[in-house]
Amino acid sequence: MSNTKLKAGITFGDINGIGLEVIMKTLLDNRINELCTPVVYGSVKIASFHRKALGIQDFSFQIIQDAASANPKRANLVNCWDEEVKINLGELTENGGKYALKSLQKAVQDLREGKIDLLVTAPFNKTNVQTGDFHFPGHTEYLQEAFGTPEVLMFMITDHLKVGVVTGHIPLTEVPASLTKEKIYAKIRLMNESLKKDFWVEKPRIAVLGLNPHAGDNGLLGQEEKQIIIPAINQAYSEHMLAYGPYSADAFFGKETYRSFDAVLAMYHDQGLIPFKSIAAGQGVNFTAGLPAVRTSPDHGTAFDIAGKGIASEASFRNALFTALDIVKRRREHAELNRNPLPVSKKDDE
Repeated sequence: MSNTKLKAGITFGDINGIGLEVIMKTLLDNRINELCTPVVYGSVKIASFHRKALGIQDFSFQIIQDAASANPKRANLVNCWDEEVKINLGELTENGGKYALKSLQKAVQDLREGKIDLLVTAPFNKTNVQTGDFHFPGHTEYLQEAFGTPEVLMFMITDHLKVGVVTGHIPLTEVPASLTKEKIYAKIRLMNESLKKDFWVEKPRIAVLGLNPHAGDNGLLGQEEKQIIIPAINQAYSEHMLAYGPYSADAFFGKETYRSFDAVLAMYHDQGLIPFKSIAAGQGVNFTAGLPAVRTSPDHGTAFDIAGKGIASEASFRNALFTALDIVKRRREHAELNRNPLPVSKKDDE
């Protein structure tokens, strides 16, 4: 295997949010440069504005025009635009979305072309980023189309809890109609594959939550469990995936039953993310499982209310970077082992 340091692509996110703050606070630690070569996509002028506004000393980017010329000993910045841009810290503006998208588009282009090895996205706002070029509810759906991937999984990660969701950024009123046996089964299978390949869990144990209170109470509070969720679990189990459930979400997390499983599949966004964020306590990571490339992000948003105040924690962003680096390395080791499997001794073969 190559010992060349990985190039870690990083997007700006909304220029009026905390993205630049958590990026620079993370990269201030020079030990990061021993682990990877950071390549940030954005603007030198905007980075300079944020650095001065936050009073960050003794830090600067190596300004480059292409990821190929990144300095392996420095934090690099690909200057994606030269125009002057008005910054309104803490405000939702058209510019905030426009330049978050420019950063993302250039980074994804380089990721697809292999110029960077992974991508960590700083948060943007889902409202002001909507344009003719971007009509998605979030990063996950955009990346799914960019890579032509039929199925992806929004997978929230900490060391002691992993939660995926069947339906992501859609209105709650649309959730029941969006659930099918086939969709739930596909998410279980993707989660199972990711746990094996990306996290090296040999025999993943997956807990599947119900949709309704008390997991339907045997049909009294809804039929989705009987008609959709249980058949999907049974299909997965028949194919030797260790999927169990459906579990009542409140009791499942309240009794810490999740500690007995490698991952949890929730039916919708808030069912999975509210307990996850409560338990992760600002340390969580959002990983897009199923893509051919590795993408992570912090588990928080733009945090306009604290933008520019210098009090944002970089913990989740730093964990997102470390997680992405680990997954890329595991995938490469996994691929290497598949190309060159360990020899079977005669004794083992008897």
